[in-house]
Amino acid sequence: MKRSIVLGVLALAALVSRAEAQLAMQMSNGWTFTFAGNVNVFYIYNTTKTQTAPGVFNTTSKNSGIGTGLLPAFATFEAKGKEGNTDLSVYFGFAPQVSAGNGVASFFGDQAAGAQIDMRQVYLTAGGKWGSLLAGKQLGLYQRSNIIEDMTIFGLGPNIGNRGTSLGRIGYGYEYTDFRPQITYTSVGGKPASFSIGIFSPLSYGPYSTLELPRVEADFNWSNAAKKKSTTFYFDISGFVQNVSNGASLAPPFTASNTKVTPVGVAGTIKVGFSQLTLVGSGYYTSGGCSLFMADAGVGGGSVVPCDGIGTIADANGKFNTRNSYGWYGQAVFAPKNSKWIIGGSYGGNYLKENDEDKANVGNLTFSRRNAIIGQVTYKWTKSLRFVAEYTYFDSHFQSDFVAANPGASGTADKSNQGAVGFMLFY
Repeated sequence: MKRSIVLGVLALAALVSRAEAQLAMQMSNGWTFTFAGNVNVFYIYNTTKTQTAPGVFNTTSKNSGIGTGLLPAFATFEAKGKEGNTDLSVYFGFAPQVSAGNGVASFFGDQAAGAQIDMRQVYLTAGGKWGSLLAGKQLGLYQRSNIIEDMTIFGLGPNIGNRGTSLGRIGYGYEYTDFRPQITYTSVGGKPASFSIGIFSPLSYGPYSTLELPRVEADFNWSNAAKKKSTTFYFDISGFVQNVSNGASLAPPFTASNTKVTPVGVAGTIKVGFSQLTLVGSGYYTSGGCSLFMADAGVGGGSVVPCDGIGTIADANGKFNTRNSYGWYGQAVFAPKNSKWIIGGSYGGNYLKENDEDKANVGNLTFSRRNAIIGQVTYKWTKSLRFVAEYTYFDSHFQSDFVAANPGASGTADKSNQGAVGFMLFY
């Protein structure tokens, strides 16, 4: 039977795909059990050049590997039933990796991404004529459509190094919304417009790690696809707000009046579909949000990468102020009529702006932006099996005042070229 499954990404990523469920069982109590998912495997070759002198770039790495794309392999289990007027379900999504990592024969411990099961999804739902509630771990609402509409869900995008998933356009057009604990309400389905709002476990932002209040995210979308128009239109807007503090127990200059920040963000996606061509425009803007992940990120071994949406120099009151970040991508996908081939291309990037303290300390904020150009060709070998070939060019850039303060630097920090070929089998 046909069903919709939400598939995810680590150190990036996550998406929705249609798949043919190979196992659907009707149980004696009236509940239905379904098993579905995917396995994808890519060969990846990447070269990176890093600036060593003004305008001079030397090759710093040449890497070859086999791993998953933005979408990890997935095994999903769902049980659905109805009791009275209430529709009920539970859902589990396991996301193992192909590569254990880093060119060693065996890889153990808490960083062995390929040797462990990544539990992306664990949630229950209850619904009726009033809408539905979801409680548990699932993809976030803020920037959900930005990543779902990205064609690299069925490919790679920038690769982070042959262990775990690739990046897709995470950091190169949007932030990674991730799979997070939440209690979310969604309006009644089957209508052109849909609305969701939820409370989420709060996230830490650099020195602001006292999490008294929940994070709030919301999403609204509208589509005319159900009306079977020759030209389809989809629009989505999402946002978040969170209040965090660095705790009253910290030593001066922190006081009760200057220990709080409120990261906020808004994102949107527009998709227009013609008979053979689909165009997507997507973007976001945030104050206090990061340029890659939504907040601080754990990278294994107990290490944490602080969110770069919070400054590293305190103002006169001892407060670390927010930085603004924004990103966007444009995408075109062409699927010729009665053909098994799909051709796609996209361009976009993420940008990080200095705050007042950065501007007063020239060269404090090094990073300025990341950009990526991606070309993708897909062949639908069978209904469930895809062959994918992809080329990606991506780079990163310094802030202009960092370059001005460092005569030995130029605007581009590094640049990479990457090619990949692989298979995706949905079941």
